Amino acid sequence: MDAPIGHFDSATRAPDCLDELTHPVAEAVRDWQGSVPADQIVYVDTDPQWADTAVFVEHYGHELLERSANCVVVAGKRGGETTLAACVVLSTTRVDVNGVVRRQLGARKASFASMDTATGETGMEYGGITPLGLPGDWPVLVDSAVVDLPYVLVGSGRRRGKLLVPGKAFAELPGAVVLEGLGVAI
Repeated sequence: MDAPIGHFDSATRAPDCLDELTHPVAEAVRDWQGSVPADQIVYVDTDPQWADTAVFVEHYGHELLERSANCVVVAGKRGGETTLAACVVLSTTRVDVNGVVRRQLGARKASFASMDTATGETGMEYGGITPLGLPGDWPVLVDSAVVDLPYVLVGSGRRRGKLLVPGKAFAELPGAVVLEGLGVAI
């Protein structure tokens, strides 16, 4: 099959290649619910040496720069309690951690989670974390610009491979909250 965006050698419907995904991501695809059918989620095989955004778009298509999203894990702290959450923003923006995230989590302080925390809690590889398959009690904060795109390139849970997901599907993820201004221009 051809990928809906980008120029990839290989594209497969995610339900047809669950063995290419980390366990939590494969489970999320297997148990997928919502108005967007799971077979509209596409897995594309990519080389990990081209995983960083600038190099990635050089190799797989410049149009992907405006259609790629990053998923980062944040920690909000208040009164000795820590809340972990995921933030999904376009790759051309950065997460407004100290504004939108802190207020949304009701935290006194918010920061990016450590690499060990992010990978340990998600079961995914650093640099490949995706909002599909996150712990069920986590808030998943999604910038409205991500939801507005027909397809969005995002991690697959590993540094090798990416997922192409219809934008509106992000609004239907467990724990999803769509927010204006979560992603701030770099």
